Amino acid sequence: QVQLVESGGGLVQPGGSLRLSCVVSGSFFTIYRMAWYRQAPGKQRELVASIVSAGITNYADSVKGRFTISRDNAKNTVYLQMNSLKPEDTAVYYCRAGLLKVRAGEAYDYWGQGTQVTASS
Repeated sequence: QVQLVESGGGLVQPGGSLRLSCVVSGSFFTIYRMAWYRQAPGKQRELVASIVSAGITNYADSVKGRFTISRDNAKNTVYLQMNSLKPEDTAVYYCRAGLLKVRAGEAYDYWGQGTQVTASS
């Protein structure tokens, strides 16, 4: 059983910072991609940032220069450092992991339960 557990969300004033963490636990061979998505009320879930096992990152235009995604492969953990937060960043943030349970096996996709981020004065 693979589980993703997010933490680090909360309430912050505009211009502030938060750091999200997502830990992947369970039995698997490798995690080839990890990503953060967010969903604001009344809006579709959108990709915020992703990182693959080689360390290549990708960001939504709306967060470039403010957010940084990183991963610790030894800890099966992905982070999202969010700086200069804006009210429009308010959303539930979800972690997503693409992994192989065995070498050269089928790819599986897992989601975390989400963590609320609110940027408001």
